[in-house]
Amino acid sequence: MLQLKRFLFCGLMIFICLPALAQQTDINRYTLFTGFDYMVSPARNLTERGFESDFGVTVRPWLGLGGDFGILGADVISGAGTINGSETIYAPVVKPFIDPSTIHVPFKSTTYTFAVGPQFYLRKWDKVTFFARPGFGGIHEKAVISFPPQLALLGITLPNAQQTDTTYFVGLGGGFDLNVSRPVGIRFAADWVNTHLFSNLLTQRQNYIRLSVGPTFRWGHLK
Repeated sequence: MLQLKRFLFCGLMIFICLPALAQQTDINRYTLFTGFDYMVSPARNLTERGFESDFGVTVRPWLGLGGDFGILGADVISGAGTINGSETIYAPVVKPFIDPSTIHVPFKSTTYTFAVGPQFYLRKWDKVTFFARPGFGGIHEKAVISFPPQLALLGITLPNAQQTDTTYFVGLGGGFDLNVSRPVGIRFAADWVNTHLFSNLLTQRQNYIRLSVGPTFRWGHLK
């Protein structure tokens, strides 16, 4: 995870430090991105991998409007997570018997994200386009939780092992497109997301970090 962050940061620095090239003037109106996603939730030790699609319409050289949809699954592709007992609603109940921070409950999940909003572009160079975007949308997660059977001995009524929740998220993201040609590019993006899934079980909000890479396809002309 740290290496991916460093790679993204170094890539941004390299292109920022490049000598100024011709500014982009022939701009496409429509953009379609589809690529590989890597998303982590550090507090839950959750790692997910999947795919993301994003469609946008450029309304000004510096502004695009559109939305994205992502599918990430730790139960379909390799990955897993754990819930710390101190961050659940059951912490006060088990505290007289055992330190809740020593309880680690494993789970598997599939996460869907969907968002609509603006994307701001910096088109100072012909070979690379930088962008930034606010993050606001919805997140849906399906989780299969392996509750320790010892919790039932403490008189705790365990919820269903299969949990589903949908809520909103806020965040911030950005990245850059390497412009291979006018209609084709390669996108590198990073997004931070904050949300509160499974509030019926978890007392803490969750932070996600999502990295994505893949081709962009562009067509049409901005008049």
